[in-house]
Amino acid sequence: MKFDYDVIVIGAGHAGCEAAAAAANLGSRTLLVTMDMNRIAQMSCNPAVGGIAKGQIVREIDALGGYMGIVADRTAIQFRMLNRSKGPAMWSPRTQNDRMQYSTVWREILENLDTLSIWQDNVTQLLMDENKIAGVKTSLGVEFRASSVILTNGTFLNGLIHVGNVQFPGGRISEPNSSGLTEQLVSLGFKSARMKTGTPVRIDARSINFDETTEQVGENDFRKFSYLDTVKKTLKQLSCWTLYTNGECHDVIRENIRLSPLYNGQIQSIGPRYCPSIETKTIIFADKTRHQLFLEPEGETTNEYYLNGFSSSLPFEIQLNALKKIPAFKHIHLFRPGYAIEYDFFDPTQLYHTLETKLIKNLFFAGQINGTTGYEEAGGQGIIAGINAHLKVQQDKTFILNRDESYIGVLIDDLVTKGVDEPYRMFTSRAEYRILLRQDNADMRLTEKSREIGLADSYRFELFKSKSAAIRSLVAFIENHSVKPAEINNLLINSDSKPLEHGCKLIEIVKRPNISIKNVSEILPELKEHIDNLSENSMDEIIEATEISLKYDGYIKREQQIAEKINRLDNLIIKDKFKYDEIQSLSTEARQKLKRINPSTIAQASRIPGISPSDINILLVLLGR
Repeated sequence: MKFDYDVIVIGAGHAGCEAAAAAANLGSRTLLVTMDMNRIAQMSCNPAVGGIAKGQIVREIDALGGYMGIVADRTAIQFRMLNRSKGPAMWSPRTQNDRMQYSTVWREILENLDTLSIWQDNVTQLLMDENKIAGVKTSLGVEFRASSVILTNGTFLNGLIHVGNVQFPGGRISEPNSSGLTEQLVSLGFKSARMKTGTPVRIDARSINFDETTEQVGENDFRKFSYLDTVKKTLKQLSCWTLYTNGECHDVIRENIRLSPLYNGQIQSIGPRYCPSIETKTIIFADKTRHQLFLEPEGETTNEYYLNGFSSSLPFEIQLNALKKIPAFKHIHLFRPGYAIEYDFFDPTQLYHTLETKLIKNLFFAGQINGTTGYEEAGGQGIIAGINAHLKVQQDKTFILNRDESYIGVLIDDLVTKGVDEPYRMFTSRAEYRILLRQDNADMRLTEKSREIGLADSYRFELFKSKSAAIRSLVAFIENHSVKPAEINNLLINSDSKPLEHGCKLIEIVKRPNISIKNVSEILPELKEHIDNLSENSMDEIIEATEISLKYDGYIKREQQIAEKINRLDNLIIKDKFKYDEIQSLSTEARQKLKRINPSTIAQASRIPGISPSDINILLVLLGR
């Protein structure tokens, strides 16, 4: 028996869920295949969404019509805006989430999408029609046919778990790995390698002395992830807690470092540089007397805590003994130890910007299979893969986000242009246009684009239009309204700002540091009345977005001008126009890399590591000819 679909998604992690939802909401008959329906959108590592640069990705997913932000808001047990001491380009939302509720809410959403079906099984083989995908075959022997297939296998491809000298196959703790697909893809010409990641111990809260820690409370204001107005915080809000390792803890780790799979040769694969294990931190930063740790609650009703900052693959007894040297953990009880996991990934330069593979038509990769790490990076890839898998089948179109349009665009361009030499994690520093790519304006950047392809629904789009109109109205009022010294000077003096000697436009006041629109509205009845007459939805968000756009107007315009200049190179198409092997004026490295990646544009070619400005000049000359 055969079953036919438009799109099949393999794996129900964060990439798979967004991919399946996007394809289904666009109208494709979609099948999501997962090994365990009880672990859909499982938070494999810490129970949190967002963070530095990652929070921007979540808001972009939401602006496009995805679900990660909605689910994060509905299951949040703490919300914080990180980097508030810096400029708004660096502000990054983050939620602490109830791990079990997060998975439950995602499953509820997916099960209620009309054109989405779910099948619990393990895919062992891809079905081919020459160099085009035709479907999949599962371990139960069932064949599903489809026009497009998306692989979002996470850490499951030949996953191998390490705890000290104990090794066993697994995609996550207590879950089997997946075999067969890597071998088939390699036989088809794909390049694969191994990566490593890890996760910390889980602790029973009843065994923690919280008096030896510092409380880290959340924020309770209008901010959240989703731009929709229907999200309510229903779960009890909880604190996180901070503490530090010490010299005695480090001594235990150093004395037993030979037992660590990372240092005795047991693990050979690539690990994350930016999120090292406690063994790595202790050795590399030997001069540090302590390292900060974060105790993060796993849920509203559980005693389980996640120890952020203590990732380890040391034997269980060593992890326990080291932790007991920390005063807060003197009587600690662990639910389970930390562990490392090795898994297969594929060189992402084998993909187009749509995340379709170059070797097999209509086959897409998204998530950790591309060498990334993090729920948010996976979700961002997932929604783009889902959109493009649908468009390829239904309309033969593509949906690509540029680097000046989104962090998702930066992420995907980095992957397909540069490849990876370690697990890729998004940072604000990776985005050259981060003043444009703020968390507050993701809907302004992306919702209209999503509406054009049919993903953002009419309700979301009407909210977007209402918000846009309100911001324009408020900006116009502030630009045109005049104020007199007598009206405003008391506020200026109290805000350590120079008082006026004569009248001016209100915008000159709002642009000043330490002056906010809300404070001004308290003393200017006309401004307060105008705000009160605007849209009732997300009024605080409208005011914040307006204020940021006015205060940083000069920086924003300058960055837009730079982006426009660079984008001109994106209009110079070079894909399949050159036989790079024959261009002897290019360096050997340039010929090899340009041939391998086959960039679509001059701009993409310029971002390939090892391609020099002189190489680009040669291509421009040849293109002109």
